[in-house]
Amino acid sequence: MQDLDTRLTLLNRPRLLARSARFGADDYVRHRDLKRLLRSPASQGLAAILMQLLDLEAAQEAARKSQNPGYSFARHIEVLIALVAESRVYLASRATKGTATKNGATLGAV
Repeated sequence: MQDLDTRLTLLNRPRLLARSARFGADDYVRHRDLKRLLRSPASQGLAAILMQLLDLEAAQEAARKSQNPGYSFARHIEVLIALVAESRVYLASRATKGTATKNGATLGAV
């Protein structure tokens, strides 16, 4: 199993998905969107929330690649928006602790 930083760094999606998520991240409201996506309040730690979002996104990506009829482009974008916004918070918190890495910069390209 990969650690959080590795999973975030290796995340690579088609340009349309990535651009849509970056644009949507500006309108992200944490308490509203996480409650809807995770079906629970955002009372967990940031790393735990990111891991849950990464798992949700991986399931969406698998459905997209397998052309599953139940795949929802809108749902995939919603999960990616949350992932981008939460990743920004995570990276900012790491930067303030003096542990930012060069790999973190690639996350903006999610």
